[in-house]
Amino acid sequence: MTYPFVVGPVAGDEADLPAMFEVRQHFDVLPAVDVLAALEDEWPRTKEPLSALAPRAGIAVAVGSRGIADIAVLVRGIVARLTATGFEPFVVPAMGSHGVATAAGQTEVLAHLGVTEAAVGAPVRATMEVVSLGEVEGIPLFLDRFAWEADGVVLVNRVKPHTEFVGDIESGLMKQLVIGLGNQAGAEHYHRLGVMRGMAETIPAAARALLDRVNVLFGVALVENEEHRTAVVRVVAPEELEETESGLLEVARRRLPGLPLDDIDLLILDEIGKDISGVGLDPNVTGRNVISWSTPRQRPRVLRIFVRGVTAASGGNASGVGNADAVTTRLIDQMDGAATAVNGLTSCAPDDVRIPLVFACDRDAVFALLTTIRPTTPDDVRVVYVRNTLDVARLWVSAGCLTHLPAAPAVAIDPTVRRLPFDAAGNLMSPFTGA
Repeated sequence: MTYPFVVGPVAGDEADLPAMFEVRQHFDVLPAVDVLAALEDEWPRTKEPLSALAPRAGIAVAVGSRGIADIAVLVRGIVARLTATGFEPFVVPAMGSHGVATAAGQTEVLAHLGVTEAAVGAPVRATMEVVSLGEVEGIPLFLDRFAWEADGVVLVNRVKPHTEFVGDIESGLMKQLVIGLGNQAGAEHYHRLGVMRGMAETIPAAARALLDRVNVLFGVALVENEEHRTAVVRVVAPEELEETESGLLEVARRRLPGLPLDDIDLLILDEIGKDISGVGLDPNVTGRNVISWSTPRQRPRVLRIFVRGVTAASGGNASGVGNADAVTTRLIDQMDGAATAVNGLTSCAPDDVRIPLVFACDRDAVFALLTTIRPTTPDDVRVVYVRNTLDVARLWVSAGCLTHLPAAPAVAIDPTVRRLPFDAAGNLMSPFTGA
C-alpha cells in the first residue's frame, strides 16, 4: 500500500534517547472470586422474577463487546441455570454499533470473546432491528427486536468508570440496556442527545423508562479488581438497579489502575482496542480525550502519545486513534476503516477517529514527537512505555521519571539500565508482547 501522508525519515541518534527502567506498580488488590461459586451464591435472588415466567419461556441474555474477565464462563453459568429451571435462554449482542453495525459483525465480536453457542450452551441471535418504545423527556426509546420479543431479559455487564463522562451512573447495566440493546439506531440517538444534554443525564433517564416498559428479569453486575480479575458478582433486581450500580461504580472507580506519575512528555502504547476501552485507550488512564463533549480529566497530563498498533480482538476497530499524536503504517494496515468510522459517527465522536501523523517506523515517530515537547535532556525527559491502558502494572519509564514516582511499596524499580529496543527496521521490540 502507498502512504502519501507518511512522515519521515526522521533524523536522530539512538544514543541520545533516555535510559529506561522497568517499574512494577503494587496495588492493594481486591481479592478475586470464583465467578461460578459467586453466581451460585447470588442465584436465589432470581427466584421471584423467574417464578412469574411460564415453562419454556424465552430469555434474552444480553452480552456486550467489552473484554470482560470470565465473561464466557459466567454466561455459560447463567445459561445452564436458566435451562435447568425449564427456560430457553439465548444470547443477544448488546453493543450498539460495534461489529460494523451488522448482525454478522456483532456475532463475530462475541465469538472473539469466547461467547458462542458451543461455548455457552445457547444460540446467539443477532439483529440490528429495533422496536420503538416511545419516548421520555424528549428521549426516544429503542430496544433490540429479539430482546423485545423474548419473555424476559437478563443484563450481564461490568460496572466501571466511563471514558467520556462522569456521573452517578456510567458504564454498566443501565448503559447496556440503553445503548447496548439500542443497537445502532438507539446508540446514535442517545449519543446525539448526549452531546446536547450530557450522557450522565440521558442514560439514566432512558434506562428508567425502559425498565418500566421492558421485562428485565435481573442484571448480573461485575466489578473487576486491579489485576482485571472478577472481584464482585452481584445479581440485581430491576428496582434496585440504579442504586446498586451507583454503589458498585464507586468500588470500581477506586480499583481502576492508572499511571504512577502526573506529568509525562511522551507516552508509548503498544496497542489500543475496543477490548481494552470504549475509546481504545482509556482517558481515565491517559488523562486525554479529544471528544468535544467529553468530561475533561485533570490528571495525568500527557503531552504526546504514540500508539503502535490495534489489538486483534478489536477486529480492526481503531476507535480512539484520534487521541494519538503519532501512529505507524503498521497500525493503519491493521485498521478496518468502516468499523472505525461507524463507531466514531454513531458515538457522535468523529474527532475520536481522526488519523494522526503517520510514520514508517516506530523510531521515526519517537524522534519526531520528542522534537515537539519542552526543552529536555536525556536525563530529565519523561517517557513512559506500557502495553496498553488496561495493563499498567508493569511499565518502562525514563530516568527523568524516577524522582517523580511514588515511594515504595507503591512501585518497585528495577535498577537495570535499559534502552528502547529497536530492530533493524526501526520498530520497537516490545518488552511486553515481544512484537
